[in-house]
Amino acid sequence: MSGLAVLLAVLGGLAGSVQVAVMGRFGGRIGVLEALAFSTAIQLVISIAVMLAARGGIGGLRQLGSTPVWMWIGGLMGFTVVTSITFAQPRIGATAVIGILIAGQLVMGAVIDRFGLFGVEQIGISPARAVGIGLLGIGAALSLVR
Repeated sequence: MSGLAVLLAVLGGLAGSVQVAVMGRFGGRIGVLEALAFSTAIQLVISIAVMLAARGGIGGLRQLGSTPVWMWIGGLMGFTVVTSITFAQPRIGATAVIGILIAGQLVMGAVIDRFGLFGVEQIGISPARAVGIGLLGIGAALSLVR
């Protein structure tokens, strides 16, 4: 299963880069909010179809009301990511958006791990990890230079 997880993570990274380029162009053509709404609608339709096919029904959605509301923040975070990339890509380019996005994800990931936020296992920030985060931040900043 860990091999599948790595494969899906790589696929997600590749798809995310394509999404930055496409959504920036799409937002420029029809408007940022319009592109966001359409993209979200497509994602909803595909997600429901896959869920129905894989689960033969609504699956775990029956437990939605018994989950803590803070767990619903994933939808807000997805909205934030797609809105940000759709707006930023035409203004600063795909490379800069992706570099800054990844740097932000790495910093937030380190904070989440360090403090065990959202119920994840606590993992300290080693000197090597801190250097890696710093170097990625420098790389993200340099990606703004044209």
